Amino acid sequence: MSTQHTYRVIVRGTWDRLTAPDRERLLAEVDAHGLTAMRFTEEGSLAYDATLKHFSFRYVVRSDPEDGDEMAAALAEDRAETALRDRGLPHGELRSTVTDMDTMKVNYKGRRGPGAA
Repeated sequence: MSTQHTYRVIVRGTWDRLTAPDRERLLAEVDAHGLTAMRFTEEGSLAYDATLKHFSFRYVVRSDPEDGDEMAAALAEDRAETALRDRGLPHGELRSTVTDMDTMKVNYKGRRGPGAA
């Protein structure tokens, strides 16, 4: 059995055919879903603005590395679909961006390599 990797997944979409009550509800909560609320969590963090055109979710997904980015994206998109369905919010197609945190290289500013003066 392999060690699971941690993925950060951003799921993006557009609102589609929002009703007046949907819009009222989203606008009433818009301050709680702005830039300062964006966090990568297992439950997901929903972000949108008052234009009510686009939204995004940020998820932490743990999955076997053999399953790759595709599985992490599928899991996150399923979570987003469920969250939107549970809230009764219509949306268009979802798309994802995945980062495998276990294979990501970190470059530190000012770090000197071998032989640097």
